[in-house]
Amino acid sequence: MPGGTSRSVHQTQPHPIYARSGAGCVVTDVDGNRYLDFYNNASSLIHGHAHPGVVAAVEEQLRRGTAFSLPVESQIELARLLTDRIASVEQVRFVNSGSEAVMLAIQAARSITNRPRIAKFEGLYHGSADAVEVSLDPDPRAWGPPRHPSSVPYTRGTPEGVLDSVSILPLDDVPAMESILRAQAHELAAVLVDVIPMRLGMIPARPDWLAAVRQLTRELGILLISDEVVAFRLAHGGAQAWYDFDADLTVLGKIVGGGLPIGVVGGPLEMMRSFDDSGGRAAVPHAGTFNANPLTLAAGIAALSALPASEVQRINELGASLRRGADAVFQSAGLAAHATGLGSLFGIHMTERRFADYRGYWSACVADAGVRQRQRNLYDRLLQRGILLSTGGVGNVSTAVSEREIDAFLEALADSCREMQRDGDGDGTGPGT
Repeated sequence: MPGGTSRSVHQTQPHPIYARSGAGCVVTDVDGNRYLDFYNNASSLIHGHAHPGVVAAVEEQLRRGTAFSLPVESQIELARLLTDRIASVEQVRFVNSGSEAVMLAIQAARSITNRPRIAKFEGLYHGSADAVEVSLDPDPRAWGPPRHPSSVPYTRGTPEGVLDSVSILPLDDVPAMESILRAQAHELAAVLVDVIPMRLGMIPARPDWLAAVRQLTRELGILLISDEVVAFRLAHGGAQAWYDFDADLTVLGKIVGGGLPIGVVGGPLEMMRSFDDSGGRAAVPHAGTFNANPLTLAAGIAALSALPASEVQRINELGASLRRGADAVFQSAGLAAHATGLGSLFGIHMTERRFADYRGYWSACVADAGVRQRQRNLYDRLLQRGILLSTGGVGNVSTAVSEREIDAFLEALADSCREMQRDGDGDGTGPGT
C-alpha cells in the first residue's frame, strides 16, 4: 500500500501505528502500547471502542445475515431516531459515507432548483469528491482576492468544468459572501456549510454569520446544506439545534453508524421527494449495494439509543473542561498556544494567533514552520505519554471518558509542555526543531 496504509491521515513518520484492539476510551496497538483515545476514528466513535450495546446489536444481526437484496425493518427504526432528533428532517436516505451523502445532497439540490453550480467556503472539507474538494487546501499563490476567492483544484488533473461549477466563498465575511451569492444566485443550487470545520482546527462558526448565511440563501432561493458529519454530536438535535437554524438538506455520518460506515441525507418531505421512484423514475435515481446495510443499521440504532440528551450534555461539559484546562496549562507553561472547539470537540493550536477563516489558519498554523514543528513535537510527546490525537491537534470526547481521563490528558499535556520548554522546542528555537 502506498504510504503503508489506505488513509492519508495515517501516514505518520517513521511509519503508521497499527491498532490491534480497543475497549472504551483505550486503544492498544500491535506492539502492545496503550493509548487514551481522544481522536476516536476522526470523531466517529461517540461511545469509544467496542461499546457493549453496539457489539451485542451487531452480533445479533450478524447471525441473521450481513446484507440482503431486500430492505430490512431496522432502517425504519434508525430513520425514526434521526427524524425525531432533527427538527428540519422528515425523511432520510442512507448511504455508506459522509462523502457519498454530500454528493447525493448536491445532486438533489441541483435537481430541485434546476441550477448547476454549488458554493462552498474556502478551506472547508466536505468529503472526497472533485467538486467539494475545490479550494480545500489552496496554495496562497492561487488564492485570488480575499473577497472573491478563486476556485483551486485539490488534485492535479481536475477538469476545468468541475472548477467552473463551484463558487468559493470567503469564510466569516458576510458582505463579501453576499456580493458573490447575489451575483450568481441564478446559477447556484446550494451552499454547503459546516459550523465547526475539523480541517480548520475546530474553529466554531459565529451565530450571526450563520444567521446571515441562512437568511441570504432563503431569500435567493439557494438551498442550504448543513454538513453535520462531525457537528451532529454538538446537541441532541445536532448542529441545527445548537445554533437554532434550519437547513434545507442535512448530511450526517460518523456517530450515527455506531462505528460502522454510514452516510445520511435528510430533509423535509418536499426536498426528499427527489429520491422517490415509487411512481416512476425518481428525479434523483439512487442505488447502492450496501446502502442501509443491516450491520450498520443495528450499530447505529444501538449507538443513538445510548446517547440521550443528558449524555450529550455530559460529554459537552467534559469537552469544555478540557479546553479550559488546556488553556490554563499553556498559560502556566508560558507557551504561545490555545485551545478551540465546541461541545465535545476540541483543537489544540501551538500558536497564540487567533483565526476565523482558512487564510488566517494557513498564515498562523501552516506558513509558520516553527508552529508546524511545535505541533508535531506536541503530538509526539503526547503519544509517548499514551494520549492519541490527530497529528493536527484536533480531538473529541467520547462517552467512555470521565473526569479521570480529562485529568490524565491535562497531566500529560502539562508534562509535555514542560519538557518542550526544557528541551527548547516549545518556541521553535531549540534542538527539538
